[in-house]
Amino acid sequence: MSIIIAMCLFSFSMSISPGPVNLTILSLGIQYGFKRSLSFVSGATFGFALLLAAVGLGIANLVEQVPFFHELLRYIGAGYMIYVGCRMITARPELQPAEGRPLRYRHGFLMQWLNPKAWIACLSGASAFGLNDSHAMLAVFVAIYFTICYLSLAAWALLGARLQGLVTSARGVRILNCSTGSVLLIVAIYLLR
Repeated sequence: MSIIIAMCLFSFSMSISPGPVNLTILSLGIQYGFKRSLSFVSGATFGFALLLAAVGLGIANLVEQVPFFHELLRYIGAGYMIYVGCRMITARPELQPAEGRPLRYRHGFLMQWLNPKAWIACLSGASAFGLNDSHAMLAVFVAIYFTICYLSLAAWALLGARLQGLVTSARGVRILNCSTGSVLLIVAIYLLR
């Protein structure tokens, strides 16, 4: 039973801690509200669960055989974070929930596969819990992580939706969008160093 508790704690700490996906969801919650952010939340959760399953099934071994994979992931991930960060920075500062199209399911799914934090969580979780050796434990870990990840990411969307009431001017929304978008750009630039 203690391994299940350890898996829950690991999943929670990695899912709730700030990262590129969480900041994007926060911004979506502020800009579009809770319900309209759930598509991205769902995509990010399913994308992460599939990545974790793939890593647990041995994709990490294949990845290690491709010498430029980490370099490629770094550049593609940074490029995608720049794209999302720029979208956040250039979003119109709406005081009411925005009418445009928020980032969708596919964006959340793709962002997890290009997110260095997600890869670190998957690789460290798979090795810490010995998931490459047991498909049953892998299935349990993926189920636990999926549930906790979905709830954690939804909490970020809910926080964003609650912050809508605190941001009472277009200038305030603009500052918040620029701040969260800029953090993504800084992370991307750091990855490119």
